[in-house]
Amino acid sequence: MMDQPAPEEINDPFLAPVAEHWEKIVAGYKQFEDKRPVVLYDIQAKRAYLCPYEDFKNDMSPQSQVSLAEQYELAGTLGKMVMFVRDNEAEKLVSYILDYK
Repeated sequence: MMDQPAPEEINDPFLAPVAEHWEKIVAGYKQFEDKRPVVLYDIQAKRAYLCPYEDFKNDMSPQSQVSLAEQYELAGTLGKMVMFVRDNEAEKLVSYILDYK
């Protein structure tokens, strides 16, 4: 698997808003890296939240829980983070596995 470019290098409408806060998101993630939180970025609030995996998973539908578990396991194997980007206006929640190192 190829290394994924930084968010600002990706032409993705959901990751573009993340780029301006990327350094702060990574710094926050690294503080809790040993706990492997799930990152939730809210586009409208322009805020990132670090969520415990189990808490985040428990708020999802059973089908989404399976998908998250697969992504979370893969991210752990690759040494990457799982990030969800929420756009309330578009009513979308998009997930990514991102390199933060």
